[in-house]
Amino acid sequence: MKMYGNWRSAAAFRVRIAMNLKGIAYEEVFLDLDAGDQFKPDFLAINPQGAVPALFDGDGPPLTQSLAILDYLEETQPGVKLLPADPRERARARSLAQVVACDTHPLYVPRVRNFLMEHYGLPREKMLDFLRNAFTTGLKVLEQRLANEPGTGRYCQGDAVSHADLCLISLWVGTGIFGIDTAPYPTVKRIADDLLTLDAVARAHPLRQPGAPAQ
Repeated sequence: MKMYGNWRSAAAFRVRIAMNLKGIAYEEVFLDLDAGDQFKPDFLAINPQGAVPALFDGDGPPLTQSLAILDYLEETQPGVKLLPADPRERARARSLAQVVACDTHPLYVPRVRNFLMEHYGLPREKMLDFLRNAFTTGLKVLEQRLANEPGTGRYCQGDAVSHADLCLISLWVGTGIFGIDTAPYPTVKRIADDLLTLDAVARAHPLRQPGAPAQ
């Protein structure tokens, strides 16, 4: 498999973890998003949205959108299962994943931040307030659900890693980058701290990828 990604992409981080957990051999081509590699004609021919990740598996067309890629890997690849067998448990895992990937992450990506500043003249500090609100809103929902719903175990859904955990950790790593106060979210922190001890997560960590800053 071949994936186009970027060191800091939360979406690419999720997919990277899944492939590590499943033992999938892959090559990752790292785009320089700051330089605008994602908007060059060659990459737009791969993904007209100009976003990563984009995954090639064999000779077929590229797969895009991290949740769709995670489902594809789950349905086609052997090894560890990343969704529960029980339909209700599987739906809950997907619901928690979507809190991050569908409702929270899209609000703080660079194209949204840049649009707010360039087209509406939003000062950088006001833009950061908007960004922090997106983070804290998502974290509050996760904390409330994970702390109070009976499905929570060692991880988001029971005692096995699922797509929900891959999304949770992709959000959690961003809290350090943007200075989010994480004290109000002890359940999220407990799960994130556990996930960060896993080799598959550590190897996929944004700061361990080519192009990442030293710290």
